[in-house]
Amino acid sequence: MPRVKETGRKMLFIIAVVSVYLASVISTADSSYVAAVYEHKVILNPDPRTPMSRHEALQHMQKNLDIYEEQAARAAQQGAQILVFPEDGIHGFNFTRSSIAAYLETIPNPQEESWNPCTEPERHNNTEVLQRLSCMARRNNLYLVANMPDLQPCPLKTSPTSTCPPDGRWQFNTNVAFRSDGLLIARYHKQNLFFEQSFDTPPEVEVITFDTPFAGKFGLFICFDILFHDPAVVLVEMGVRQLIFPTAWMNTLPLLDSVQFHSAFSLGANVTLLAANIRNDQRIMKGSGIYTPFSATYHHAWKGDPEEGRLLVARVPVLEPLEVKQSAPIEVEAGGGEFASSVATDSGHCHQDSCDDHSPDSVHPSHPTFISFMFHDPFTFVLLNATKGDVKVCNGTFCCHLQYRWLLQDHKELYALGAFAGLHTVDGRYALQVCAIVRCGGLDQSSCGQEVEEAESKMDFLLEGNFDTKYVYPSILTSRMFLEQPESLEKAADMRVTMKHSNMKSGLVTACLYGRMYHLDNE
Repeated sequence: MPRVKETGRKMLFIIAVVSVYLASVISTADSSYVAAVYEHKVILNPDPRTPMSRHEALQHMQKNLDIYEEQAARAAQQGAQILVFPEDGIHGFNFTRSSIAAYLETIPNPQEESWNPCTEPERHNNTEVLQRLSCMARRNNLYLVANMPDLQPCPLKTSPTSTCPPDGRWQFNTNVAFRSDGLLIARYHKQNLFFEQSFDTPPEVEVITFDTPFAGKFGLFICFDILFHDPAVVLVEMGVRQLIFPTAWMNTLPLLDSVQFHSAFSLGANVTLLAANIRNDQRIMKGSGIYTPFSATYHHAWKGDPEEGRLLVARVPVLEPLEVKQSAPIEVEAGGGEFASSVATDSGHCHQDSCDDHSPDSVHPSHPTFISFMFHDPFTFVLLNATKGDVKVCNGTFCCHLQYRWLLQDHKELYALGAFAGLHTVDGRYALQVCAIVRCGGLDQSSCGQEVEEAESKMDFLLEGNFDTKYVYPSILTSRMFLEQPESLEKAADMRVTMKHSNMKSGLVTACLYGRMYHLDNE
């Protein structure tokens, strides 16, 4: 992928994609809209664990809202019809349950009450943040989504029999959405908390959407939710094709960098994902994007870049569901991007003469395997030392198969193919099946699975896994956190998933098929 100035890493790629997870097309030539996300360098409370007055909390939040005002105006000037701000962007993080109290506002349920905070500010007390966000949307004539803390009395009207928290009130990590005239139209409470002691898990999963005149229905979820079935996959399987994703994402290489996994979710679920992240270098939070199955506009700051906010604006297609076809892979022509290629082949898997038998269950030469940990999980690895090769590695009954060819025979870096099937239990509990090609941290096999950000080696490859789940999220991450879109993807009837790529633009950091076994999370 061509490089741009490192201080302004706004990138766009458009490529032909084969995706047979869920079929979708652009309904008409002009069926598109302009979306914006803002990566925000949040101004933090320096002592978040000490309670403060409402006046002090408002003074703090207004500093972040001042920046929001500036960015909303900039987005509107660029034609944005919808703008997304990140998780924790107004208030910050690391509060206790009691120290966040002054930051809370009671957000009415838009499903029960029609309220425009900008035009009716006196209806509800202590709603200064809601009023300012509402007026921001109204003044700039755009739909606006932000994240803020919500206080609700117990019992909840929506769940009257639920057990109250010990202090008798609910505190939720919350997305709010406003119509372009300022009307509050959606409220979503985060389901999957990530060590957030100031907030409660809602007693019932909330599946929240809102409608727009320019792109139909949008769904809401937050940060850690993206790794779980509820509500993210529920929304997708309801047919929602535009998803809004405020996040405070801490990057975890080599499998869960922000732009890597968020683009993988977009491609794997065949949806548009509007992902707005926090910028906080101390907590390794960075990387935002506007992702579709066909394109990505994203920003991922690099070492030495100024620690500052970044507004991204892009025109994206409206995705509409079609009947899923069981025939040949869907072929989508690229829309004038920097590079494009036709990807369907007679076999549906690969071209040239390297594909005699691509089945993971076929016989391959045996290669020595070893165990190394990647994000605390014991992957079974095989080294990729040959100039080209055809290798297979299994973790239990789950197997990954790779055909590869290095573009330069004298590359100096060590790579391995890894497989893992099991329950991840550190910083969350979720069941996985993963195939990953990784650049190792050093030249010893024990370094395979370590965090790596740069690479020089490029390969043509076909990666395949015999998954037991239909939920597989593909990604290719290259040196200095650039994305490349797979040349082709195919999912077979037996849930075997194949990803092919060639002519890499940058050195390979990770190529991954990230399978989620949602049904095994609680076993």
